[in-house]
Amino acid sequence: MCGIIGYTGNGNAEKIMLDALELLEYRGYDSAGIALLHQGRTQIIKRAGRVKDLRKLCETVKPVGCCGIGHTRWATHGGVCDENAHPHRFGPVTLIHNGIIENYRELMEKYHLEGRLASETDSEVAAAVVEHFYTGDPYSAIRRTVLKLKGTFAFAIMFDDQPDKIFAVRNVSPIVAALTQDGAILASDVAAVAPFTTDYFVLPEFHVVCLEKEKVSLFDLSGDHAQIDWLKVDWDVSRSGKCGYPFYMEKEIMEQPQVIRETIAPRIRDGRPDFSAEQIPDSLFTDCKRICVIACGTAMHAGLVGKSLIQAMIGIHVDVVMASEFMYNDPVVDKDTLVIAISQSGETIDTLEALKFARKCGSPSICVVNVMGASIARAGEYVIYTHAGPEIAVASTKAYTTQLAVLYLITARMAMARGLWSGEELSDFMAELERVPQVIRRVLDTKEEIHRLSGAVLNARDVFMIGRGLDYSILLEGSLKLKEVSYIHSEAYASGELKHGTIALITEDTPVIAVVTQEKLKSKELSNIREVQSRGARVLLLIKENETLDAGEQWSCVYRLPQMKDPFMVMPASVALQMIAYFVSLDKGLDVDKPRNLAKVVTVE
Repeated sequence: MCGIIGYTGNGNAEKIMLDALELLEYRGYDSAGIALLHQGRTQIIKRAGRVKDLRKLCETVKPVGCCGIGHTRWATHGGVCDENAHPHRFGPVTLIHNGIIENYRELMEKYHLEGRLASETDSEVAAAVVEHFYTGDPYSAIRRTVLKLKGTFAFAIMFDDQPDKIFAVRNVSPIVAALTQDGAILASDVAAVAPFTTDYFVLPEFHVVCLEKEKVSLFDLSGDHAQIDWLKVDWDVSRSGKCGYPFYMEKEIMEQPQVIRETIAPRIRDGRPDFSAEQIPDSLFTDCKRICVIACGTAMHAGLVGKSLIQAMIGIHVDVVMASEFMYNDPVVDKDTLVIAISQSGETIDTLEALKFARKCGSPSICVVNVMGASIARAGEYVIYTHAGPEIAVASTKAYTTQLAVLYLITARMAMARGLWSGEELSDFMAELERVPQVIRRVLDTKEEIHRLSGAVLNARDVFMIGRGLDYSILLEGSLKLKEVSYIHSEAYASGELKHGTIALITEDTPVIAVVTQEKLKSKELSNIREVQSRGARVLLLIKENETLDAGEQWSCVYRLPQMKDPFMVMPASVALQMIAYFVSLDKGLDVDKPRNLAKVVTVE
């Protein structure tokens, strides 16, 4: 949620910031603005709406300056209007903010701000507090302000009398910074920095960074210089555009064979799963008595697949907990509980706070994230990076399947460490995992067939998805994808629960998507499908390519999935469900990449 950009240098700050804000649009926002500092004067241009609307306004205003900050806002405190858009200015202080200041009302009272603010935001309160403490020393004003705040924040700040300088400080909410060929840049996401340089660093919490045209300086809150830990962008920047596809979502779906291969290949040595590069000891897998997966949304659905795999193959109890509920349900985690935290961005606030809590309880932890140096990666004991590359579409696709790939690797390594599998069983499992990219490629090669079949749900008001076991786990994610991008009400149900109430929702011509890939459950699943068919439901069936079906005339909508061993069928089936959601949204004429009301990265609780 929200995007931050700051630039100072010899380039066109207005263009650089507007272009960067467009790269950050996927995070979700409802207003945008920039501020340029030039010859001791700060000019602010902001408005409710999209970055393209801000760009048009800038064409009229024609702001000048080589030093500036910009922001895309997701409304939290105060409604969506021009006044509440960032940047905010109070006296000589101009500020942008991600996060929530929990004690902003107390600060308003303490510093007598009632009636002096132009907006309804907690962010302007922060700007006013910085101004209150500012006597010419930015570091002192920032330090004294930070000590008064409760909540999460990432601030980028300019002072009228500090030419060509940008200051930033954070608590939880992310900021990265870098030097470029013609200046210095900071952002809330490495995606906005990557077009300018491959070297960047993550601003440590409660440190102040100062950007100048030719250098970047880092200080702790005591004012002492701090060392910068430089990182490298670990994905090909040339892959960050749409590459000719109409939407990022389609491009990212099509990239899955490549990114899954890039995720698993470095972690397979001599046909065995290998985490030596991550320095994960086998004792982590052998000593735990239970596992707790902490995640949100799509990442949680990946965790549910992992739960099924690990419980079935390792025989160890696994809980999958919504990160947003974890700390409020009196969680029982201890030194015998291996915590696996999963997040695409590595910045999901609920997952981050839950992970910190679990670590305080003594739980060993593995983080599965996609962004190097992200907050969750830094907070965990060990980290396994997926190599999905930048995922811009709000609806996650390749991040999900690379998370699944990592969970398959973890399952195999745990079985190996515990001595549960023979050499042949391990080899068979790993060989099947290595087949996943080519099998997914076969699904993608049939996208026109999937496009045609997706018409079965195009005009639906409600869609139900049914399956059992692993099939049910992936349908939860398939249903979420359809809801996210098509706005069709969709629910996934364990098909064995139909007769316990859910079947009352089935009416004439109700579309039902059914997935049947598990041999031991096939007969039960097909029986459940016939139950909904007998009540008039239109069924779109996803089933293995070698399965035979009785009464062929009843199966007018069937998609044949490439054959894999049962535990791996979630991979091709998941990709087919992603394509169905994508084509329904596309054919409805919706903005596939930016569904209404949604943000890619959730950084406030």
